[in-house]
Amino acid sequence: MVKKERIARVLVVLFVFIAVLIFVVGWLKNQNLNADSIQIHARMPENGGWSVTSINAETNQPIHLKLTSDDVVHGFAIGKTNHPAVDIFPGEFVETTLLFDKPGTYTFYCTRWCGVNHWRMRGTIDVRGEGPLVTNPPPAYLQLGIDIDTEHEAEVIPATDVSPQTGSLFADDLPSYVLDQETYFSNSPAKIWMRLRAEPTLSELSDQEVWDVVAWIWQKNTSPSMIETGQTLYAENCAACHGETGKGDGIMVRDLPKHDSDEHSTNDPHSESGMGGLIRPHDFTDANHVLGASPALFSGKIIRGGMGTGMPYWGPIFTEEQINALVSYIYTFAW
Repeated sequence: MVKKERIARVLVVLFVFIAVLIFVVGWLKNQNLNADSIQIHARMPENGGWSVTSINAETNQPIHLKLTSDDVVHGFAIGKTNHPAVDIFPGEFVETTLLFDKPGTYTFYCTRWCGVNHWRMRGTIDVRGEGPLVTNPPPAYLQLGIDIDTEHEAEVIPATDVSPQTGSLFADDLPSYVLDQETYFSNSPAKIWMRLRAEPTLSELSDQEVWDVVAWIWQKNTSPSMIETGQTLYAENCAACHGETGKGDGIMVRDLPKHDSDEHSTNDPHSESGMGGLIRPHDFTDANHVLGASPALFSGKIIRGGMGTGMPYWGPIFTEEQINALVSYIYTFAW
């Protein structure tokens, strides 16, 4: 009887030893697989933001990331790349692998609106190695010398809704410069209207018909697919502040005072008021504001942001094509 008990005890010890051994081997294997992984914790900006904000990498060498959230749902994405966004849920780890074939500095950011300072959740990946360095030419607003912080109210706006279809009827009578993309990009709709209004060949057109022509010009410089892309980008990245309908009443800014150029000494739509607090963005449905801005000016505002205010800088995030699509969509609010 005693001998059987000893055998049973030995077997129990042996089974426990084997179980522990299996666990340790599995743990060591897992540690080895993830030895090169970078673990990143996402937290609301007020609680620290990304636990890692700077990553060094080599071209064509994979980067393994283990992502988790310590509070609310976040998202992880790399600007100006095709890498899909990754959702990060509290208490759960998700793994993703990055691979860059060109050296340069890439920006990662949070894609989920996690709070009023959500846009501050940015980090960089410095990729070194062979190949042409990813660089961007100076943005158009700098090349054109546009001060994107000055007021840009339109000198004139349409009296009624515009009709690009009607404007197309006068296409053959238009001077060649209005169909040049550079003219479109560097001039506001109001400026183009004033130039066309002064053209002798268009003297028989009414003021509204000239506006129809301007609307047609703007339509020629975009496409339904660009508008659709701009709408998607706007909904995902802009609507929380600018509002779904562009009125500057997004959920993140509803408690802020409205922009009023008579009350605020600064001209930036997201800048601080005289009371030292943030104010709401401009109303994109206000034709006086939107039709007085050129595409280059709007592009500059998107690229640079609000210089330390609530307006994020999107230059490292959006491609040139995405920015142009956003600008095209912004004009639809005012037309």
